[in-house]
Amino acid sequence: MSFRDIIKKSVLQSFTGSSITTTTVCVTLGITVILALYIFAVYYLSTRKTFYNKTFNVSLAAISVITASIILAMQSNLAISLGMVGALSIVRFRTAVKDPKDLVFLFWSISVGIICGAGIFEIAVISSLIVTIGLFVLELTPVGYAGGILVVNCNSLDQETEIMDIVKAGSKKPSVKSRNASVTGVDFVIECRAKEPSQMLQKLQALEGVSGVALMEHDGEVNF
Repeated sequence: MSFRDIIKKSVLQSFTGSSITTTTVCVTLGITVILALYIFAVYYLSTRKTFYNKTFNVSLAAISVITASIILAMQSNLAISLGMVGALSIVRFRTAVKDPKDLVFLFWSISVGIICGAGIFEIAVISSLIVTIGLFVLELTPVGYAGGILVVNCNSLDQETEIMDIVKAGSKKPSVKSRNASVTGVDFVIECRAKEPSQMLQKLQALEGVSGVALMEHDGEVNF
């Protein structure tokens, strides 16, 4: 028997179904379900105050179990493993992920399925605990204040200096982002971090020639 035949035989033997028993499948999928429910709970607790998507959360739990089943099937037979690789390579997912943190949970769910399918349950449990602690600890870290968008409607461009004096006195780091002039008047779009929004708006509204003032928050880049 040549060296190539020995390698081929050992590879084929490693993918035989004798090592995958019903008990192994039940234990693997049972532990995977427990960790999938754990991911479900963590996602619910960490996103319920912002934007909670129940459909996505249910999908996270299902992905772990499905991934573990695929790994078990790939271990049981060489032909199935090659077929799985070919089938999964043509799958395309076109659903956009709105929150970057959802990607963390998505990869977490897939990795738990892979690790549990491989039978390394200790890594799955320990890594899940570390990820959970990291998520909640990082949530407690302070972040900068996202600047607001101030829109001032006035009669002429000559009022910019007067308007900016009031804005500079009542906010931090004001910056004019846009000047829109039309027949009806001029619109100034100013990015600023208001100290006392109500007082600043009252002073701007009291200016002669100012017809409207609006201050809006935005979810863009954070200024420190």
